[in-house]
Amino acid sequence: MSTPDKQRRSFLQGAALAVTAGAVSRAGAAALPEAPLQASPATQPPLHPANGRPYQPVVTLNGWSLPWRMNNGVKEFHLVAEPVVREIAPGMKARLWGYNGQSPGPTIEVVEGDRVRIFVTNKLPEATSVHWHGQRLPNGMDGVSGLTQPAIPPGKTYVYEFTARRAGTFMYHPHADEMVQMAMGMMGFWVTHPKDPGFMRVDRDFVFLMNAYDIAPGASVPKVSTMLDFNLWTWNSRAFPGIDPLVVRQNDRVRIRVGNLTMTNHPLHLHGHEFSVTGTDGGWVPPAARWPEVTTDIAVGQMRAIEFDATEEGDWALHCHKAHHTMNAMGHDLPTMIGVDQSKVLDKITRLIPDYMAMGDKGGSMGEMEMPLPENTLPMMTGRGPYGPIEMGGMFSTVKVRKQLARDDYRDPGWYRAPAGTVARPWNGPAPSAARAPDRDEGKATLEVVKPGMQGGHQGHH
Repeated sequence: MSTPDKQRRSFLQGAALAVTAGAVSRAGAAALPEAPLQASPATQPPLHPANGRPYQPVVTLNGWSLPWRMNNGVKEFHLVAEPVVREIAPGMKARLWGYNGQSPGPTIEVVEGDRVRIFVTNKLPEATSVHWHGQRLPNGMDGVSGLTQPAIPPGKTYVYEFTARRAGTFMYHPHADEMVQMAMGMMGFWVTHPKDPGFMRVDRDFVFLMNAYDIAPGASVPKVSTMLDFNLWTWNSRAFPGIDPLVVRQNDRVRIRVGNLTMTNHPLHLHGHEFSVTGTDGGWVPPAARWPEVTTDIAVGQMRAIEFDATEEGDWALHCHKAHHTMNAMGHDLPTMIGVDQSKVLDKITRLIPDYMAMGDKGGSMGEMEMPLPENTLPMMTGRGPYGPIEMGGMFSTVKVRKQLARDDYRDPGWYRAPAGTVARPWNGPAPSAARAPDRDEGKATLEVVKPGMQGGHQGHH
């Protein structure tokens, strides 16, 4: 065991003695369950239940599910709120706050009707709490500091205990200094599976949270007072090309559950397939109330579950349809230079700044440019595909549909090899003539005006 792990275990053993009056007394102050760690930013395999009620597990994009133990019929989890280091994408790491080694924290999976006990140990420098977003539970377990409970002081462990009454898609996050704590990355996913494993069953069930950060180039700590002008738009605190693909078998029934904890809405768009919104924060959408979409808007604080049949093989884009949200760190106060002739000043500038490069006169494409960047930041548009630069960042990934995958195979299959003749290609023949609408004889146009109050044949024309 590594030294940090020894320190954590020592801390948690001591913290077991610090379960205070805010805890559920029946849980006891001794024998805290293990608090597992996860440092890898890669998508982890689904956590199949070793005990308790059966369910079809979810896959957390660039994340994992939190193991539990059974204690006299109660499912026990242990969350540790703590500072973490999260790789946003290769080449950039951020110093965030999260749970159990990551931001967002691990996904919690339970079954409708489970009695759940969650120990929360606070290793932050300030008090915190956990709100179980969307759950029906006793008021004293709702996690609003000062309103429903005392805040959890640094170094203390509190216990939340309730019954998972409603199947659905939920989140957890602080309700204590939440402007700071959520801006620092404190959030996680919660899934309550239905009692009947066959209800609304799908083949692959993905989950992720939308979050956003304002981290200056070269820095690593988010600016917590930013309201709107974020420069990193992420899924599970990862930006493309750091976001893993969603790998599915052809003809699988696929569900993607998304929660939005940013400061704005996000229209989520899927290429190549249409889907239905089958679930919201409030539960499952009745089949008669669903309709087909290719884009669904997810507002702040909302959850959405979409479903589709992955019938079309290929690498299909999945992204936020706000253009600036599929870019990485960028400035927003730049002038538009399209069509501006910079040649007259270019010589003068390069005498003073030899490495100066005229940019923007032909558009904003930067896919082939190699420019020096500050340490610990990302280019605005990045990532390469089989045909060249993808020129995307931020909230962008791919749904990779492949034939003959194993049921639990979520490994990246590489880029899709399109059959011959099915890829857009250059046209080397003569250009076809452009069709134009026939010209109208404007001289014969008449304008008819109906005077107010005139009816039937009593109309005036001028």
